[in-house]
Amino acid sequence: MRPPYGRSRRTAALCGAVLLALTMVGPARAASGAARSCAGLAPGSAVVSAPRVPGAERQRAVCLPDLTTTALAGTEYTDTADQAGLAAAGTQRPSGVPGVQIDGYFPDDSTFNTTHGWRHDAQFVIRLPEHWNGGLVVTGAPGTRKQYATDVLISDRVLAAGYAYAATDKGNNGPDFYRDGRRPGDALAEWNRRTTELTRAARQTVAGFYGRAPRRTYMTGISNGGYLTRWQLENHPELYDGGVDWEGTLWTANGPNPLTSLPTAVAYGQGKAGAREMVAAGFAAGSWFLWPYHQAAYWGVTQKTYRAALDPDYDRTCPGASAGSTPAEILAPCASDAAYDFAARPAAVRQAVERIALTGRIGRPLITLHGDLDTLLPIATDSDVYARMVADQRRSGLHRYYTVQGGTHVDGLYDSYPGLLRPMLPCYRSAFTALTDWVERGVLPPADHTIRRPVVGDVVNTCRVGS
Repeated sequence: MRPPYGRSRRTAALCGAVLLALTMVGPARAASGAARSCAGLAPGSAVVSAPRVPGAERQRAVCLPDLTTTALAGTEYTDTADQAGLAAAGTQRPSGVPGVQIDGYFPDDSTFNTTHGWRHDAQFVIRLPEHWNGGLVVTGAPGTRKQYATDVLISDRVLAAGYAYAATDKGNNGPDFYRDGRRPGDALAEWNRRTTELTRAARQTVAGFYGRAPRRTYMTGISNGGYLTRWQLENHPELYDGGVDWEGTLWTANGPNPLTSLPTAVAYGQGKAGAREMVAAGFAAGSWFLWPYHQAAYWGVTQKTYRAALDPDYDRTCPGASAGSTPAEILAPCASDAAYDFAARPAAVRQAVERIALTGRIGRPLITLHGDLDTLLPIATDSDVYARMVADQRRSGLHRYYTVQGGTHVDGLYDSYPGLLRPMLPCYRSAFTALTDWVERGVLPPADHTIRRPVVGDVVNTCRVGS
């Protein structure tokens, strides 16, 4: 990612004597908020001069000599367990990004998130690098993970490029997230509200910390975070300058959506459907080698949990993850989910989905990436459809769509199948650079195309969206 400003040199006294002369991204100016807040403090010291995060019920700001996972792994400032499986082994990680980290939460009445012992949802993290380039990147957790989940995938690299960074746990998390809210769909609708809440608060926090508002704000995310990116650019384009959607979940009131494809996968796992039915449901024929893993780890728990969140009356005897007490039971599907027929369910179910549905009416530049071997959110029933939705809204000029050959839902699977898969992360990083060039320099990204899997080379760390 290319910083949008020129470079200059200065000396910063940050976190006591830990830091020496450093190269700063951004125009020459007086000491930044990070330098002023952390000068003379030992690493990990509380920053009493950090700005208040608007609307936060609780916050804690600390000075850190390195905000990346290279330094934070094993500390309370990130959570490597919540990042498990998302990145391929051998992924290169930057380091040496000093600054301030603010952890906290907004008012909420659910308690799924136990990070920091707070037992409080709507937790967030905001990272403010010493060498700020004037930009802000916002994301929400993928799946049912929490606020540190994309630290390796997103935070590390954007911080190294000089962006401030903010992430939310979406207001509920874990396999029982469906219990949050009073009406069907409430739990998922909260994800969008919490992302908007954090974006507004982070923009004000950045302005208070650095003395000026962010010049650019980008929304991005993977899986459910990609869904949030789509939704935000459709519903709150005034908050952002653009976004990168990495395999975002597609929700439409009449389908397709996960509740129209996953029941076939559940039926396949129970021996009630075959490969022909799987392909007809949208799963790529070439993804068959990934089906056993997804049967064991993804299909069952995702189907029953989403179904419990949006259609709780379908099977009250088998709600979401609460139907099990062991990991195997929690991940297993309910027997009834193999016969789930979204189209035949009452209108109230479609109304619940309508509350979170996407339209394709984006208001800012958006780049979408999706792997052609995604076996949780099949590309044929997800991003292929979303691209057509954007076109139907006459917004194709704001959209670029790249299919990643050999890409699947999580990069960690590359380590098991290096001859068949390729990691998505380097293509995502290239896409982010293409987005910033598009927004800030007027350089149009390449037209929609498939990014071919290379035969040789470092596929773990290299990719160009133009190839």
